[in-house]
Amino acid sequence: MAQSSSLAVPCAVPVLAVCFLARVATGLELSVNDYTADFSLSTSLDHSISLSCLVQNSSQDEELLWYRGDGRVNLKDGNKVNVSNICVSPVTVSDNGVTFTCRLARDKSVQVSVTLDVQFRPQLSGEESLQVEEDKDVTLSCNSKSNPQAQATWYKNNTTLTLQQNRYRLYQTSEVFQLHITKAQKSDNGTYTCVMQSRWGEDKRDFHLTVEDKKPVFPKEAIIAAAVVVTLTILFGIVARRDKIFKVW
Repeated sequence: MAQSSSLAVPCAVPVLAVCFLARVATGLELSVNDYTADFSLSTSLDHSISLSCLVQNSSQDEELLWYRGDGRVNLKDGNKVNVSNICVSPVTVSDNGVTFTCRLARDKSVQVSVTLDVQFRPQLSGEESLQVEEDKDVTLSCNSKSNPQAQATWYKNNTTLTLQQNRYRLYQTSEVFQLHITKAQKSDNGTYTCVMQSRWGEDKRDFHLTVEDKKPVFPKEAIIAAAVVVTLTILFGIVARRDKIFKVW
């Protein structure tokens, strides 16, 4: 939508005129798509929706304003008085939950709002390869937006995953779905599939997990001790041969 622009207004308005306008406003109301109260409008991705705001119960011309959230919508001349129409095309994910409000220019308390309820399926794709060292933890993250919220199901090698107590844990929010594996074992090798399902459809993402052998770990104390022994041996050797070295010189 275009950004807001200022409107030219009279610098001074007679008191009597203000009083008269207040009387005219009595019983005046707006309607958007025939709704005189705030409402929600369901739609789908890539569709187009039209919103029509109409002044009712007014004996004079009334200027209308449109807002997208807190931002003012620019309206062309001829689309501001008594009737005003806006179009959202195409509808996108970012429009979900956005409120459009039509207001009376001279009395912004007179308004009607419509909130978009954009319905869309889960959106997942591709695959990911992960490597983890044996006995280390690993998390598979399956992130996806959808409306309504999708349900996640995990599979391992095309079979519904059986959650092993204390080793597999699931975490889920409105957009994040995670499988956490504690102390990965060789038996955890395989392809894990996250399937997201809603009434609008489903999508999935594959994770190829490889559990690698544990890397040998050398105690720091042993390494330090060995370094000290080597250093002292070299020093003692130098000291022992000191006299011989001096005699050569």
